[in-house]
Amino acid sequence: MTTTGRSHAATLEHVEAPGSMLTKTAARALAVLRISTGFVFLWAFLDKTFGFGYGTPDARAWINGGSPTKGFLSSVEVGPFQSFFHNIAGDAWADWAFMLGLLGIGVALILGIGMRIAAGAAALMMAMMWAAEWPLAKTTSAGEPSGSNNPITDYHFIYGVGVIVLALTYAGHTWGLGRWWAQLPFVQKNRWLI
Repeated sequence: MTTTGRSHAATLEHVEAPGSMLTKTAARALAVLRISTGFVFLWAFLDKTFGFGYGTPDARAWINGGSPTKGFLSSVEVGPFQSFFHNIAGDAWADWAFMLGLLGIGVALILGIGMRIAAGAAALMMAMMWAAEWPLAKTTSAGEPSGSNNPITDYHFIYGVGVIVLALTYAGHTWGLGRWWAQLPFVQKNRWLI
């Protein structure tokens, strides 16, 4: 090993900051992924709240008395949790939990703060949505094709894993407030808030 190679290896061994092995390009790519994924969650919150007409028409907007969970959960036609999802469809607590989850995850990802909490919340939300769509089933309870094209991995799984990767790689430190957030005294005392 050359002297330059040894000094480079020694530098790598003494790195203290998690994620410092990422290249600048990789850190920037993760930041773009973080912000983009955050916007997916934030946009879902905004559209369901105000009914911009993309996924939610104005008449069914949350501010106009619509329920963010009723349409999706009451139309669950597959899987062993079908009756559970039908029972909570439109319940105020389910609406509030879902909407606060979308808002919190979206804001945390865009700002790059609270990434561990956002990752846990996103993974839980995506797991529940995966269970509601139950991609394991080829047919609905009525015998119709379920529309599932993969029995295991779908976009819910990818979003859940993606957000966990973002938290584990400290993606909030690049083009976000993650580094500042991690230095706050209350975050230092409660590392789970990182």
